[in-house]
Amino acid sequence: MSAYRSESSLKIEPVKDAASVNSGVRKAVGAATVGTLIEWYDYALYGAAAGLVINKLFFPNLSEASGILAAFATFAVGFVARPLGGLLISHIGDKFGRRPALIFTIMLMGGATVAMGLLPTFEQIGVWAAVLLVLFRLLQGFGAGGELAGAIVLVAEYAPPHRKGFYTSIVNAAPAGGILLATFSFLTISYLPEDVLLGWAWRIPFLLSGVLFVVALYIRKHLDETPEYVASIEQAKARSKQQQTPLRELLANGRKELVYGFLSVTGHNANAYILAAFALSYLINTVGMSRSDSLLVVTASTTVAIVSVPLMGALSDRIGHTKVFALGAIFALVFAFPFFWLLDTNSVLIATVAMSLLYGIGYGAMAGAQGAFLSDLFETRYRFSGLALARELNGALVAGPTPFIAAALVNLAGGKPWLVACYLMLCCFLTIVAIVVAGRRSGNKTDRQEK
Repeated sequence: MSAYRSESSLKIEPVKDAASVNSGVRKAVGAATVGTLIEWYDYALYGAAAGLVINKLFFPNLSEASGILAAFATFAVGFVARPLGGLLISHIGDKFGRRPALIFTIMLMGGATVAMGLLPTFEQIGVWAAVLLVLFRLLQGFGAGGELAGAIVLVAEYAPPHRKGFYTSIVNAAPAGGILLATFSFLTISYLPEDVLLGWAWRIPFLLSGVLFVVALYIRKHLDETPEYVASIEQAKARSKQQQTPLRELLANGRKELVYGFLSVTGHNANAYILAAFALSYLINTVGMSRSDSLLVVTASTTVAIVSVPLMGALSDRIGHTKVFALGAIFALVFAFPFFWLLDTNSVLIATVAMSLLYGIGYGAMAGAQGAFLSDLFETRYRFSGLALARELNGALVAGPTPFIAAALVNLAGGKPWLVACYLMLCCFLTIVAIVVAGRRSGNKTDRQEK
Protein backbone atom coordinates (compact mmCIF):
# COMPACT_ATOMS: atom_id res chain seq x y z
CA MET A 1 0.00 0.00 0.00
CA SER A 2 1.44 3.34 -0.97
CA ALA A 3 0.74 6.76 0.39
CA TYR A 4 1.56 10.20 -0.97
CA ARG A 5 3.08 13.42 0.22
CA SER A 6 1.94 16.61 -1.45
CA GLU A 7 3.43 20.08 -1.65
CA SER A 8 1.31 23.16 -2.27
CA SER A 9 1.44 22.44 -6.02
CA LEU A 10 -0.14 19.03 -5.34
CA LYS A 11 2.87 17.31 -6.87
CA ILE A 12 2.75 13.67 -5.76
CA GLU A 13 5.76 12.07 -4.17
CA PRO A 14 5.41 8.40 -3.18
CA VAL A 15 6.07 7.36 0.37
CA LYS A 16 6.83 3.66 0.38
CA ASP A 17 7.40 2.65 3.98
CA ALA A 18 4.76 2.07 6.63
CA ALA A 19 6.68 4.16 9.16
CA SER A 20 6.25 7.23 6.96
CA VAL A 21 2.54 6.50 6.64
CA ASN A 22 2.19 6.22 10.43
CA SER A 23 4.19 9.43 10.82
CA GLY A 24 1.74 11.17 8.49
CA VAL A 25 -1.20 10.00 10.59
CA ARG A 26 0.45 11.21 13.79
CA LYS A 27 1.25 14.61 12.26
CA ALA A 28 -2.31 14.96 10.97
CA VAL A 29 -3.80 14.05 14.36
CA GLY A 30 -1.46 16.46 16.12
CA ALA A 31 -2.16 19.34 13.75
CA ALA A 32 -5.91 18.75 13.83
CA THR A 33 -6.12 18.28 17.59
CA VAL A 34 -4.19 21.37 18.63
CA GLY A 35 -6.30 23.59 16.37
CA THR A 36 -9.55 22.11 17.62
CA LEU A 37 -8.28 22.49 21.18
CA ILE A 38 -7.87 26.22 20.53
CA GLU A 39 -11.31 26.50 18.91
CA TRP A 40 -13.03 25.03 21.92
CA TYR A 41 -10.79 26.75 24.42
CA ASP A 42 -11.86 30.02 22.81
CA TYR A 43 -15.55 29.12 22.75
CA ALA A 44 -15.69 27.55 26.21
CA LEU A 45 -13.68 30.48 27.52
CA TYR A 46 -16.33 32.86 26.28
CA GLY A 47 -19.07 30.55 27.55
CA ALA A 48 -17.53 30.56 31.03
CA ALA A 49 -16.95 34.32 30.87
CA ALA A 50 -20.55 34.86 29.76
CA GLY A 51 -21.83 33.23 32.93
CA LEU A 52 -19.33 34.97 35.20
CA VAL A 53 -18.10 38.38 34.05
CA ILE A 54 -19.30 39.40 30.56
CA ASN A 55 -22.67 40.62 31.85
CA LYS A 56 -20.99 42.77 34.52
CA LEU A 57 -18.25 44.15 32.26
CA PHE A 58 -20.19 44.84 29.09
CA PHE A 59 -23.87 45.02 30.16
CA PRO A 60 -23.78 46.54 33.69
CA ASN A 61 -26.80 48.75 32.98
CA LEU A 62 -29.09 45.71 32.71
CA SER A 63 -30.66 43.63 35.48
CA GLU A 64 -28.87 40.44 36.48
CA ALA A 65 -31.22 38.17 34.51
CA SER A 66 -31.19 40.46 31.45
CA GLY A 67 -27.41 40.80 31.63
CA ILE A 68 -26.99 37.03 31.59
CA LEU A 69 -29.34 36.75 28.60
CA ALA A 70 -27.41 39.51 26.80
CA ALA A 71 -24.10 37.76 27.52
CA PHE A 72 -25.43 34.47 26.14
CA ALA A 73 -26.86 36.35 23.14
CA THR A 74 -23.35 37.55 22.27
CA PHE A 75 -22.22 33.93 22.69
CA ALA A 76 -24.81 32.94 20.08
CA VAL A 77 -23.68 35.72 17.72
CA GLY A 78 -20.44 33.86 17.04
CA PHE A 79 -22.45 31.01 15.58
CA VAL A 80 -24.21 33.29 13.10
CA ALA A 81 -20.89 33.78 11.33
CA ARG A 82 -19.90 30.12 11.46
CA PRO A 83 -21.90 28.93 8.42
CA LEU A 84 -20.46 31.79 6.34
CA GLY A 85 -16.97 30.98 7.53
CA GLY A 86 -17.61 27.30 6.95
CA LEU A 87 -18.68 27.95 3.34
CA LEU A 88 -15.61 30.03 2.49
CA ILE A 89 -13.06 27.94 4.37
CA SER A 90 -14.45 24.62 3.15
CA HIS A 91 -14.35 25.95 -0.41
CA ILE A 92 -10.67 26.70 0.08
CA GLY A 93 -10.19 23.24 1.60
CA ASP A 94 -11.92 21.36 -1.24
CA LYS A 95 -10.57 23.53 -4.05
CA PHE A 96 -7.02 24.34 -2.95
CA GLY A 97 -6.20 21.87 -0.18
CA ARG A 98 -6.86 21.06 3.45
CA ARG A 99 -3.63 22.67 4.70
CA PRO A 100 -4.18 26.31 3.59
CA ALA A 101 -7.76 26.20 4.88
CA LEU A 102 -6.66 25.03 8.32
CA ILE A 103 -3.94 27.68 8.53
CA PHE A 104 -6.51 30.36 7.74
CA THR A 105 -8.91 29.16 10.45
CA ILE A 106 -6.30 29.17 13.18
CA MET A 107 -5.17 32.71 12.33
CA LEU A 108 -8.71 34.09 12.53
CA MET A 109 -9.65 32.33 15.77
CA GLY A 110 -6.43 33.02 17.62
CA GLY A 111 -6.33 36.68 16.62
CA ALA A 112 -9.96 37.32 17.59
CA THR A 113 -9.64 35.69 21.02
CA VAL A 114 -6.51 37.63 21.93
CA ALA A 115 -8.23 40.82 20.78
CA MET A 116 -11.13 40.10 23.17
CA GLY A 117 -8.67 40.01 26.03
CA LEU A 118 -7.56 43.54 25.11
CA LEU A 119 -11.05 45.05 24.79
CA PRO A 120 -12.06 48.12 26.80
CA THR A 121 -15.18 47.59 28.91
CA PHE A 122 -18.52 49.44 29.18
CA GLU A 123 -17.09 51.58 31.96
CA GLN A 124 -14.37 52.83 29.62
CA ILE A 125 -16.12 53.38 26.27
CA GLY A 126 -19.79 52.73 26.94
CA VAL A 127 -21.91 50.83 24.42
CA TRP A 128 -19.01 50.61 21.94
CA ALA A 129 -17.48 47.97 24.20
CA ALA A 130 -20.40 45.64 23.44
CA VAL A 131 -20.19 46.52 19.72
CA LEU A 132 -16.51 45.55 19.60
CA LEU A 133 -17.23 42.40 21.59
CA VAL A 134 -19.83 41.33 19.02
CA LEU A 135 -17.43 42.15 16.15
CA PHE A 136 -14.69 39.92 17.53
CA ARG A 137 -17.22 37.19 18.32
CA LEU A 138 -18.22 37.30 14.64
CA LEU A 139 -14.57 37.03 13.53
CA GLN A 140 -13.98 34.20 16.00
CA GLY A 141 -17.05 32.40 14.72
CA PHE A 142 -16.07 32.94 11.08
CA GLY A 143 -12.73 31.24 11.67
CA ALA A 144 -14.21 28.46 13.77
CA GLY A 145 -16.72 27.73 11.00
CA GLY A 146 -14.26 25.57 9.13
CA GLU A 147 -12.03 24.40 11.97
CA LEU A 148 -13.55 21.22 13.36
CA ALA A 149 -14.92 20.07 10.00
CA GLY A 150 -11.48 20.57 8.45
CA ALA A 151 -9.76 18.82 11.33
CA ILE A 152 -12.06 15.80 11.03
CA VAL A 153 -11.58 15.64 7.26
CA LEU A 154 -7.81 15.90 7.61
CA VAL A 155 -7.60 12.99 10.04
CA ALA A 156 -10.24 10.87 8.30
CA GLU A 157 -8.29 11.09 5.03
CA TYR A 158 -5.04 10.06 6.69
CA ALA A 159 -6.41 7.35 9.00
CA PRO A 160 -6.52 3.64 8.10
CA PRO A 161 -10.16 2.70 7.36
CA HIS A 162 -10.42 0.26 10.28
CA ARG A 163 -9.16 2.94 12.73
CA LYS A 164 -11.07 5.93 11.40
CA GLY A 165 -13.43 6.04 14.38
CA PHE A 166 -10.59 6.09 16.88
CA TYR A 167 -8.41 8.68 15.14
CA THR A 168 -11.26 11.09 14.39
CA SER A 169 -12.47 10.68 17.96
CA ILE A 170 -9.15 12.06 19.21
CA VAL A 171 -9.98 15.26 17.33
CA ASN A 172 -13.47 15.24 18.84
CA ALA A 173 -11.97 14.76 22.30
CA ALA A 174 -10.09 18.03 21.85
CA PRO A 175 -13.24 20.11 22.50
CA ALA A 176 -13.43 18.60 25.99
CA GLY A 177 -9.76 19.44 26.45
CA GLY A 178 -10.42 23.00 25.37
CA ILE A 179 -13.39 23.23 27.72
CA LEU A 180 -11.23 21.87 30.54
CA LEU A 181 -8.45 24.38 29.91
CA ALA A 182 -10.89 27.26 29.68
CA THR A 183 -12.81 26.28 32.80
CA PHE A 184 -9.60 25.62 34.75
CA SER A 185 -8.22 29.01 33.74
CA PHE A 186 -11.35 30.71 35.10
CA LEU A 187 -11.35 28.46 38.17
CA THR A 188 -7.84 29.69 38.93
CA ILE A 189 -8.75 33.36 38.78
CA SER A 190 -12.19 32.92 40.39
CA TYR A 191 -10.56 32.87 43.84
CA LEU A 192 -9.37 36.44 43.36
CA PRO A 193 -11.37 39.30 44.89
CA GLU A 194 -14.18 40.41 42.57
CA ASP A 195 -12.70 43.86 41.99
CA VAL A 196 -9.45 42.25 40.81
CA LEU A 197 -11.30 39.70 38.69
CA LEU A 198 -13.39 42.37 36.99
CA GLY A 199 -10.50 44.82 36.85
CA TRP A 200 -7.82 42.93 34.90
CA ALA A 201 -7.63 39.24 35.83
CA TRP A 202 -10.49 38.23 33.49
CA ARG A 203 -8.24 39.15 30.54
CA ILE A 204 -5.55 36.57 31.36
CA PRO A 205 -7.32 33.45 29.99
CA PHE A 206 -8.07 35.25 26.71
CA LEU A 207 -4.48 36.42 26.27
CA LEU A 208 -3.12 32.94 27.01
CA SER A 209 -4.85 31.78 23.83
CA GLY A 210 -2.02 33.50 21.95
CA VAL A 211 0.44 30.83 23.14
CA LEU A 212 -1.72 28.00 21.80
CA PHE A 213 -2.23 29.94 18.58
CA VAL A 214 1.51 30.20 17.86
CA VAL A 215 2.04 26.47 18.51
CA ALA A 216 -0.85 25.46 16.26
CA LEU A 217 0.23 27.77 13.44
CA TYR A 218 3.75 26.34 13.50
CA ILE A 219 2.52 22.74 13.35
CA ARG A 220 0.07 23.39 10.53
CA LYS A 221 2.59 25.26 8.39
CA HIS A 222 4.70 22.08 8.36
CA LEU A 223 1.82 19.77 7.47
CA ASP A 224 1.54 17.85 4.18
CA GLU A 225 -1.62 17.56 2.09
CA THR A 226 -3.75 14.45 2.65
CA PRO A 227 -3.08 11.47 0.32
CA GLU A 228 -6.78 10.95 -0.34
CA TYR A 229 -7.30 14.57 -1.41
CA VAL A 230 -4.26 14.47 -3.69
CA ALA A 231 -5.45 11.22 -5.26
CA SER A 232 -8.90 12.72 -5.86
CA ILE A 233 -7.43 15.75 -7.63
CA GLU A 234 -5.12 13.57 -9.75
CA GLN A 235 -8.00 11.30 -10.74
CA ALA A 236 -10.00 14.31 -11.89
CA LYS A 237 -7.01 15.49 -13.93
CA ALA A 238 -6.52 12.04 -15.45
CA ARG A 239 -10.13 12.04 -16.63
CA SER A 240 -9.62 15.57 -17.97
CA LYS A 241 -12.58 16.57 -15.86
CA GLN A 242 -12.81 20.15 -14.69
CA GLN A 243 -13.53 20.26 -10.97
CA GLN A 244 -16.80 22.03 -10.27
CA THR A 245 -17.34 24.39 -7.39
CA PRO A 246 -17.43 22.07 -4.36
CA LEU A 247 -20.62 23.62 -2.97
CA ARG A 248 -22.38 23.21 -6.32
CA GLU A 249 -21.34 19.55 -6.45
CA LEU A 250 -22.51 19.03 -2.89
CA LEU A 251 -25.92 20.53 -3.57
CA ALA A 252 -26.23 18.56 -6.81
CA ASN A 253 -25.11 15.15 -5.53
CA GLY A 254 -25.24 15.19 -1.75
CA ARG A 255 -28.42 16.97 -0.66
CA LYS A 256 -29.81 14.01 1.30
CA GLU A 257 -26.50 13.43 3.03
CA LEU A 258 -26.39 17.12 3.93
CA VAL A 259 -29.80 16.87 5.60
CA TYR A 260 -28.79 13.69 7.45
CA GLY A 261 -25.57 15.30 8.61
CA PHE A 262 -27.35 18.46 9.75
CA LEU A 263 -29.95 16.59 11.81
CA SER A 264 -27.48 14.05 13.20
CA VAL A 265 -25.51 16.64 15.18
CA THR A 266 -28.59 18.33 16.71
CA GLY A 267 -28.60 16.31 19.93
CA HIS A 268 -24.83 16.49 20.24
CA ASN A 269 -24.79 20.28 19.91
CA ALA A 270 -27.61 20.83 22.39
CA ASN A 271 -26.01 18.44 24.87
CA ALA A 272 -22.51 19.88 24.42
CA TYR A 273 -23.50 23.51 24.93
CA ILE A 274 -25.77 22.79 27.87
CA LEU A 275 -22.75 21.14 29.48
CA ALA A 276 -20.08 23.58 28.30
CA ALA A 277 -21.84 26.93 28.59
CA PHE A 278 -25.24 26.78 30.30
CA ALA A 279 -24.60 24.39 33.21
CA LEU A 280 -22.08 26.72 34.85
CA SER A 281 -24.48 29.65 34.79
CA TYR A 282 -27.34 27.41 35.97
CA LEU A 283 -25.38 26.13 38.96
CA ILE A 284 -24.32 29.62 40.02
CA ASN A 285 -27.37 31.75 39.21
CA THR A 286 -30.27 29.29 39.65
CA VAL A 287 -29.11 26.52 42.00
CA GLY A 288 -27.08 28.93 44.13
CA MET A 289 -23.80 27.02 44.17
CA SER A 290 -20.71 29.13 44.76
CA ARG A 291 -18.66 30.26 41.76
CA SER A 292 -15.57 28.26 42.71
CA ASP A 293 -17.56 25.08 43.48
CA SER A 294 -19.43 25.34 40.16
CA LEU A 295 -16.19 25.73 38.23
CA LEU A 296 -14.78 22.74 40.12
CA VAL A 297 -17.79 20.61 39.08
CA VAL A 298 -17.37 21.55 35.41
CA THR A 299 -13.60 21.07 35.49
CA ALA A 300 -13.79 17.63 37.12
CA SER A 301 -16.57 16.32 34.87
CA THR A 302 -14.96 17.56 31.67
CA THR A 303 -11.92 15.36 32.28
CA VAL A 304 -14.21 12.35 31.89
CA ALA A 305 -15.02 13.34 28.31
CA ILE A 306 -11.34 13.54 27.37
CA VAL A 307 -11.03 9.85 28.22
CA SER A 308 -14.46 8.64 27.10
CA VAL A 309 -14.49 10.14 23.58
CA PRO A 310 -11.49 8.13 22.24
CA LEU A 311 -12.77 5.00 24.00
CA MET A 312 -16.15 5.42 22.30
CA GLY A 313 -14.39 6.10 19.01
CA ALA A 314 -12.44 2.85 19.31
CA LEU A 315 -15.66 1.04 20.20
CA SER A 316 -17.32 2.44 17.08
CA ASP A 317 -14.60 0.83 14.94
CA ARG A 318 -15.58 -2.52 16.44
CA ILE A 319 -19.38 -2.42 16.58
CA GLY A 320 -20.28 0.40 14.18
CA HIS A 321 -20.21 4.17 14.11
CA THR A 322 -23.99 4.36 13.76
CA LYS A 323 -24.66 2.22 16.83
CA VAL A 324 -22.33 4.17 19.10
CA PHE A 325 -23.60 7.53 17.84
CA ALA A 326 -27.21 6.46 18.51
CA LEU A 327 -26.26 5.10 21.95
CA GLY A 328 -25.03 8.53 23.02
CA ALA A 329 -28.18 10.27 21.80
CA ILE A 330 -30.46 7.74 23.50
CA PHE A 331 -28.62 8.10 26.80
CA ALA A 332 -28.76 11.91 26.71
CA LEU A 333 -32.49 11.76 25.94
CA VAL A 334 -33.25 9.38 28.82
CA PHE A 335 -30.96 11.19 31.26
CA ALA A 336 -32.21 14.74 30.54
CA PHE A 337 -34.61 15.02 33.51
CA PRO A 338 -32.45 13.08 36.02
CA PHE A 339 -29.50 15.32 35.05
CA PHE A 340 -31.23 18.50 36.20
CA TRP A 341 -32.74 16.83 39.27
CA LEU A 342 -29.20 15.92 40.35
CA LEU A 343 -27.87 19.43 39.69
CA ASP A 344 -30.70 20.87 41.79
CA THR A 345 -29.42 19.05 44.88
CA ASN A 346 -26.75 21.78 45.17
CA SER A 347 -24.24 19.07 46.09
CA VAL A 348 -20.79 19.37 44.53
CA LEU A 349 -20.34 15.59 44.53
CA ILE A 350 -23.77 14.75 43.06
CA ALA A 351 -23.53 17.50 40.45
CA THR A 352 -20.09 16.23 39.42
CA VAL A 353 -21.44 12.69 39.04
CA ALA A 354 -24.39 13.96 36.95
CA MET A 355 -22.21 15.98 34.60
CA SER A 356 -19.63 13.18 34.40
CA LEU A 357 -22.30 10.70 33.30
CA LEU A 358 -23.66 13.01 30.62
CA TYR A 359 -20.15 13.89 29.46
CA GLY A 360 -18.90 10.31 29.63
CA ILE A 361 -21.76 8.47 27.92
CA GLY A 362 -23.95 11.00 26.09
CA TYR A 363 -21.28 13.39 24.91
CA GLY A 364 -18.58 10.71 24.71
CA ALA A 365 -20.50 8.38 22.41
CA MET A 366 -21.87 11.10 20.12
CA ALA A 367 -18.51 12.85 19.80
CA GLY A 368 -16.58 9.59 19.54
CA ALA A 369 -18.52 8.22 16.58
CA GLN A 370 -19.47 11.47 14.90
CA GLY A 371 -16.26 12.13 12.95
CA ALA A 372 -16.22 8.78 11.15
CA PHE A 373 -20.00 8.85 10.64
CA LEU A 374 -19.98 12.29 9.00
CA SER A 375 -16.82 11.80 6.92
CA ASP A 376 -18.29 8.63 5.42
CA LEU A 377 -21.43 10.50 4.31
CA PHE A 378 -19.67 12.69 1.74
CA GLU A 379 -17.46 12.15 -1.31
CA THR A 380 -13.81 13.26 -1.03
CA ARG A 381 -14.13 16.06 -3.56
CA TYR A 382 -16.80 17.89 -1.51
CA ARG A 383 -16.33 16.28 1.91
CA PHE A 384 -14.99 19.41 3.60
CA SER A 385 -17.92 21.46 2.28
CA GLY A 386 -20.44 18.81 3.35
CA LEU A 387 -19.13 18.50 6.89
CA ALA A 388 -18.73 22.24 7.36
CA LEU A 389 -22.17 23.13 6.03
CA ALA A 390 -23.97 20.39 7.98
CA ARG A 391 -22.17 21.17 11.24
CA GLU A 392 -22.18 24.95 11.04
CA LEU A 393 -25.76 25.43 9.90
CA ASN A 394 -26.75 23.29 12.87
CA GLY A 395 -24.34 25.27 15.01
CA ALA A 396 -26.02 28.54 14.04
CA LEU A 397 -29.53 27.19 14.65
CA VAL A 398 -28.91 24.89 17.63
CA ALA A 399 -25.46 25.08 19.27
CA GLY A 400 -25.05 28.84 19.50
CA PRO A 401 -28.59 29.65 20.69
CA THR A 402 -28.75 26.71 23.14
CA PRO A 403 -27.36 28.55 26.22
CA PHE A 404 -29.65 31.51 25.49
CA ILE A 405 -32.65 29.23 24.88
CA ALA A 406 -31.91 27.27 28.04
CA ALA A 407 -31.60 30.43 30.16
CA ALA A 408 -34.85 31.78 28.68
CA LEU A 409 -36.66 28.48 29.32
CA VAL A 410 -35.55 28.47 32.95
CA ASN A 411 -36.92 32.01 33.35
CA LEU A 412 -40.14 31.03 31.59
CA ALA A 413 -40.58 28.06 33.94
CA GLY A 414 -40.04 30.19 37.05
CA GLY A 415 -36.52 28.95 37.73
CA LYS A 416 -37.34 25.28 37.04
CA PRO A 417 -35.33 23.28 34.47
CA TRP A 418 -38.04 21.01 33.07
CA LEU A 419 -38.43 22.94 29.80
CA VAL A 420 -34.67 22.72 29.21
CA ALA A 421 -34.82 18.96 29.74
CA CYS A 422 -37.64 18.72 27.17
CA TYR A 423 -35.59 20.80 24.74
CA LEU A 424 -32.61 18.46 25.12
CA MET A 425 -34.83 15.41 24.62
CA LEU A 426 -36.32 16.84 21.41
CA CYS A 427 -32.86 17.57 19.98
CA CYS A 428 -31.63 14.07 20.82
CA PHE A 429 -34.74 12.53 19.23
CA LEU A 430 -33.95 14.34 15.95
CA THR A 431 -30.41 12.96 16.11
CA ILE A 432 -31.65 9.39 16.60
CA VAL A 433 -34.03 9.66 13.64
CA ALA A 434 -31.30 11.06 11.38
CA ILE A 435 -28.81 8.38 12.39
CA VAL A 436 -31.28 5.57 11.78
CA VAL A 437 -32.27 6.91 8.36
CA ALA A 438 -28.68 7.61 7.30
CA GLY A 439 -27.24 4.45 8.86
CA ARG A 440 -27.28 2.44 5.66
CA ARG A 441 -25.26 5.16 3.90
CA SER A 442 -22.65 5.55 6.63
CA GLY A 443 -22.44 2.94 9.39
CA ASN A 444 -19.08 1.19 9.26
CA LYS A 445 -18.41 1.97 5.62
CA THR A 446 -14.71 2.48 5.16
CA ASP A 447 -14.36 3.38 1.51
CA ARG A 448 -16.25 5.66 -0.82
CA GLN A 449 -15.98 5.17 -4.56
CA GLU A 450 -15.42 8.36 -6.47
CA LYS A 451 -18.12 8.88 -9.04
